[in-house]
Amino acid sequence: MEPIYLSPPHMGPQERALLLDAFDSNWIAPLGPHVDAFEQEFALRVDIGHAAALSSGTAALHLALLVLGVGPGDEVVTSSLTFAATANAITYVGAIPVFIDADRSTWTMDPQLLAEELDACAARGRLPKAVIVVDLYGQCADYDALRASCERYDVPIIEDAAVALGATYGGKAAGKLGDLGVFSFNGNKIITTSGGGMLASDRGDWIEKARFLSTQARDPAPHYEHSQIGYNYRMSNLLAAVGRGQLALLDQRVEERRANNVFYRSALRAWYGIEFMPEAPYGRSNCWLTCLLVDPERLGVTTEDIRAHLEKVNIEARPVWKPMHLQTAFSNHRMRGGEVSSDLFQRGLCLPSGSSLTEADRARILDALASVPGLRAASRPTPDEEGSACS
Repeated sequence: MEPIYLSPPHMGPQERALLLDAFDSNWIAPLGPHVDAFEQEFALRVDIGHAAALSSGTAALHLALLVLGVGPGDEVVTSSLTFAATANAITYVGAIPVFIDADRSTWTMDPQLLAEELDACAARGRLPKAVIVVDLYGQCADYDALRASCERYDVPIIEDAAVALGATYGGKAAGKLGDLGVFSFNGNKIITTSGGGMLASDRGDWIEKARFLSTQARDPAPHYEHSQIGYNYRMSNLLAAVGRGQLALLDQRVEERRANNVFYRSALRAWYGIEFMPEAPYGRSNCWLTCLLVDPERLGVTTEDIRAHLEKVNIEARPVWKPMHLQTAFSNHRMRGGEVSSDLFQRGLCLPSGSSLTEADRARILDALASVPGLRAASRPTPDEEGSACS
């Protein structure tokens, strides 16, 4: 039986045509006309002034910290419920990550806990150099509340919008809600360039500095002159061509992912013991992944029971992110809160959510879910389990 993946690439003829154009032009390098065009088209799509196409979202996080002057011994506050790249990038510059728990109503950074952390930092005379706010599973964090705390202490925000391209907050596009926006085009993202990322900002000087650092910090000279340490972080012209084709279909891909979310909510509506990730009223998620919580007392099975059964029938599902404060690599770092993200990890599951899912795929997934050994799904939901669908 063919596998159903969690979030596979979804490619079409337009991407292929642009890739061949790049190939035939012989611009086989980390620069070229498609890189320039991708940056311009992306900035226009996100309604932001400047963008630099890079080799990965992690590279974008790293450079964002560097352009803000974050260095050894500095503290950077970030979400605990995230992929490791967010915290890893902080360590690349020698800084110290400080973790904040999730808000149960959004699964993103808890604004009250951030306010408490910044107040405590100010009281001891050591403010963080930056806050990296993570947009989780395609949903933006509550930036009005978060920004209020950061602006009080003049702490810049890096928006980790790696999975949120196409989402909005109060009508504004994800990625322009902080001082710098970071995106990923990894193969599992809503649009992909195979590997790749983007750093965006309305501050042109920051993006120019990021471009300079991303090309080995080569100074202008006929020979190779370097006054700073640089990195090999620029995007290939070939991959940028693919990205241009993908970007043109972003709105369609968002609607396809949201349709998956509506399907799951409707199909599992009667399962007493299932609760979906809420869609916050302040914005519109791209529903990159559809995530749910399982109450094993009500449902009779755990998230691992479900995941393992799906794996046996060649369907990929995955637990919600294991919080950074529970990871061995970061277990000795300061954490504010922790109960919410720990619970989300214990009970959370991400279902197959690719934009290329067919009706037959959906039916197969639903049949597999219904056949989990030990499942006891009752015939009615409680009101708080229905949530708000990505309609």
